[in-house]
Amino acid sequence: MKPINKKLKLPKNKLKEIPFRKLVPNIVTMLALCSGLTSIRYSVQEDWGKAILFIFLAGILDGLDGRLARMLKASSKFGAELDSLCDFVSFGIAPAILMFQWCLFDLPKIGWFFCLLYSMGMAMRLARFNTMLEDDTIPPYWSHYFTGVPAPAAAAMATMPILITFDFTDAEPFLRTHLFCSIWMLIVAYLETSRIPTISLKKTRIKTEYMIPLAFCVALLATFLFTQTWLTFGVLIILYALSIPFSVYRFNKEKKAYEQENA
Repeated sequence: MKPINKKLKLPKNKLKEIPFRKLVPNIVTMLALCSGLTSIRYSVQEDWGKAILFIFLAGILDGLDGRLARMLKASSKFGAELDSLCDFVSFGIAPAILMFQWCLFDLPKIGWFFCLLYSMGMAMRLARFNTMLEDDTIPPYWSHYFTGVPAPAAAAMATMPILITFDFTDAEPFLRTHLFCSIWMLIVAYLETSRIPTISLKKTRIKTEYMIPLAFCVALLATFLFTQTWLTFGVLIILYALSIPFSVYRFNKEKKAYEQENA
């Protein structure tokens, strides 16, 4: 018998070129990853301001990549998986290392435990988020809410004690303590893994008569961000934390109305 010598034929529709627009969201995601890794670098160097700044920059970039993917029609499974991995680094690892370096490094034996708890909670939160994307049985009243605190918000909440001490140095002796930081990381870890409904603005609609007041508020917020950066970030995080009980109340009201309509 003669040996069979057949060349494998590649499919004719093999992809040889990728439009640049399809790469843009992934490039933004990688920039977010770079921001998270840079935050870790400044945490090790004890440059707290830059460490927090790069976490917030990662949050901004994380909010852009998904919107760019939808605008450019460049959504892909690869992009979704890459986004989750980058989110875990920027919002799961970077804040944990920052809080450890800032306060918990000298807590005997258990200081690292609370940072690990936060990171593990972030990993579980992102895994649950990915599985929920493929779930078609989620009731419609969940469309305006996240399940638990989303990753960027959890990272911001975790670093809130440091933010406050930038403008209120008198509060540092209380905030920069093992007891407070340990309890705070425990609370944030619970919030990110919980099923508490938190507000989502993705599908929120604004009435036309509110457009001008909203634009004015955005301009005012931008002014404060440039003039009182840390204080503004701190106030926004506190307001977000205070909005959680309101989100729970509104969610329960919408859930009850939906169940009554479909009873």
